[in-house]
Amino acid sequence: MRTMTRRALGLAGISLIVVTSAVWAQQAPPLRVRGTIEKVDGNTLTVKSRAGETMTVKLADDVRVAAMVKASLSDIKEGTFIGVTAMPQPDGSQKAIGLHIFMPAQKGVVAEGFRPWDREPGSTMTNAAVATKVTGADGQTLTVKYKDGEKKVVVAPNTPIVAMAPGSKDDLKPGAQFIIMAAQKQPDGSLIAPAINVGRDGAAPPM
Repeated sequence: MRTMTRRALGLAGISLIVVTSAVWAQQAPPLRVRGTIEKVDGNTLTVKSRAGETMTVKLADDVRVAAMVKASLSDIKEGTFIGVTAMPQPDGSQKAIGLHIFMPAQKGVVAEGFRPWDREPGSTMTNAAVATKVTGADGQTLTVKYKDGEKKVVVAPNTPIVAMAPGSKDDLKPGAQFIIMAAQKQPDGSLIAPAINVGRDGAAPPM
């Protein structure tokens, strides 16, 4: 009888752990993680976050890797679909602190719009198509349009700009900078990454 009781309690304990872990995983919100890759071991990355924390990132079996390559304002034309990381200005414009040019195939897949962002306190993100481009003394001013509105974006000559490109696990190298948009934290503190954007040839994620 005691043996049966202990066994039942043991099974109940295991079930509780499984259920608790599942509930925890469902409740844990996705995390946005930026940093530098320090070590690659198969599908496991050891990274240092922007805040200086060493973290373990486990890549999903079907992980999607996108590379970021250095680009310039001349690569941005009218109609180009871009992401603008910016700081709001008193006049209502957005001062770009980073631009990334999406691949043509990402238009219609990546959500358009304007939203708060966490690159810097108070920063924003606008995913939109370039409607107009005007050169001025301090750089260029872009008007970008998305489904529900438009924004005026001021781009200084030294604003970091990258272009998205198809990537692979070969791009995941020590020293490469990355951003994971939706990492899932696990009970053991590690992160699972369904997708990762990584800088190629010294490029750094500007978002």
